[in-house]
Amino acid sequence: MDRKQKISAHFTLGELIRSATADRKGIDNLPPAEIIPKLKRLCEEVLEPIRSHYDIPFRPNSGYRSPGLNSEIGGSANSQHCLGEAVDIELHGVSNFELAQWVEQNLAYDQLILECYRQDEPTSGWVHISLKENSQANRKVALTYSKRKFLSGLVA
Repeated sequence: MDRKQKISAHFTLGELIRSATADRKGIDNLPPAEIIPKLKRLCEEVLEPIRSHYDIPFRPNSGYRSPGLNSEIGGSANSQHCLGEAVDIELHGVSNFELAQWVEQNLAYDQLILECYRQDEPTSGWVHISLKENSQANRKVALTYSKRKFLSGLVA
């Protein structure tokens, strides 16, 4: 599997599977072949539209996570990252609240979570976006995760 393989116009497989924790701990984070089409879909339907709208190059903070990596970082047992259906991002110079609002208003998604955002620090936290393989199964749920609890909707 070639990490340099482009899976969309601006994103490579390596960008969607990179993990400092996996590298440091020797955890295999290569996805099974059936995950690659899901990662391509995330790129084409989520990451590329965001890059086009903001015209800012970026790379995801977190994309695919192997079950071993997910367990190591304390991720949810049901994490869509393990299915190749989720990505965490932030854009240099763009408020994560603004980014989450734009995604909510312009893109299809299953879950949209504004995580660890603080209003007094607009670039704090990150935005989690998931997209189910079957578009009809997308729940279109927007949440804010703050102070160890989930709040309904995007809350600044």
